[in-house]
Amino acid sequence: MFGEIRNAQGERLDYSFHEGAAGSKDVVVIGHGVTGNKDRPFVIALAEGLADAGISALRVSFAGNGDSEGRFEEATISKEVGDLGSVLDALNGFRVVYVGHSMGGAVGVIRTSEDDRIRFLVSLAGMVHTQAFAEREFSDVTPGEGCMWEEPTCPLSQGYVDDMAAIGSVVARGSRIEVPWLLVHGTEDDVVLPGDSEDIIKNANEPKELFVVEGADHVFSDSSTPEMINKVVNWIKTQLA
Repeated sequence: MFGEIRNAQGERLDYSFHEGAAGSKDVVVIGHGVTGNKDRPFVIALAEGLADAGISALRVSFAGNGDSEGRFEEATISKEVGDLGSVLDALNGFRVVYVGHSMGGAVGVIRTSEDDRIRFLVSLAGMVHTQAFAEREFSDVTPGEGCMWEEPTCPLSQGYVDDMAAIGSVVARGSRIEVPWLLVHGTEDDVVLPGDSEDIIKNANEPKELFVVEGADHVFSDSSTPEMINKVVNWIKTQLA
């Protein structure tokens, strides 16, 4: 529907579109986390839930992830902020909701703080303290030699580590967001700690909401998936109305 989408580096971004109500000019863009892609089960389920509710959804893999072009080693938050800008360019004329999971949540905070084309924001287990995350998860991995969580297709690059340190935290960016914002976090998330969402929402502007999913892990596995989807879909429907 939107043709080929390429980022500023000329890399093609793979996406899947779920059409909602005919003729609607609203679309929800869903961005994934580090080592993820657009085809994670809960991302697909969320997109299908939105489409069933009449809301179009576009799942996208950032460059270097999934079937998108580019190198994983270059997939940093800063580059993905640019990728999201390229997606927004392709959606000219649409009212955009952005839903970002994990690192994709940090991408959403930064992009939304500087780009008024995102009209509503949802953070799913959104990463906030980027440097602390990298140090906690990968301090025992040598950049250029080891991989993230021992995934051979996800090498840890010095560029990734440097970008996480340079950003440090997106808390200050959160205070610049002027659009309605929903944050969803599971109590059993041991990848991006629930405290990240608690820290950033303290100084966020209204309207804002933090929804806690009891027992949910980082990817809203099993029984927590429907609860997350129900909350996100209903919140978005309310905002769009």
